[in-house]
Amino acid sequence: MQKLVLASNNAGKVREFQELLAPFHFQIIPQGELGIPAAEEPHHTFVENALAKARHASAASGLPALADDSGICAHALDGAPGVYSARYAGADGDNAANNQKLIAALQGEVNRGAHYVCALVMVNSANDPEPLIVQTRWYGQIIDDARGEYGFGYDPHFLLPGLGSTAAQLEPSEKNLISHRGQALRELIAQLQHRAKSA
Repeated sequence: MQKLVLASNNAGKVREFQELLAPFHFQIIPQGELGIPAAEEPHHTFVENALAKARHASAASGLPALADDSGICAHALDGAPGVYSARYAGADGDNAANNQKLIAALQGEVNRGAHYVCALVMVNSANDPEPLIVQTRWYGQIIDDARGEYGFGYDPHFLLPGLGSTAAQLEPSEKNLISHRGQALRELIAQLQHRAKSA
């Protein structure tokens, strides 16, 4: 199995990536297990932050690295919280505080449309001149009342109108088939397969 450092210490993300990559023979090593601290995320776009995190993890480990930067963008808020999704309620905020702030910001708004974004970057080395980059979206609506026990982040408030359920009400295997992260990972795998055939 190929070792791949995951540039995240988020337990929810680690679990999702391990499940999604299991069929492709990658051994996912969370950067925290190697004592690698989180990278700075100073950029205003998901892609730039994901690239910075992947290069940081690869430089510190000497291994190929995979990083994602993801978040939720509310249409009525000009895309906020966006890249600040994980720390929307402040550096010490948690999922509940982030959700409460988002719901408060949307009070009175008719447009409750939102989408999750996942920018996924894989590098073979810290200075890889050709990183694999994928960015995908998952559309839904923000609702006030939390529903569901699965998922993490904004999932309990992210309603999928076509299914009549929130992301947190989906079984993990079902969520992985349609989520922004699942979409991005399948596209990344397709790129890896294409690159391998062309080599």
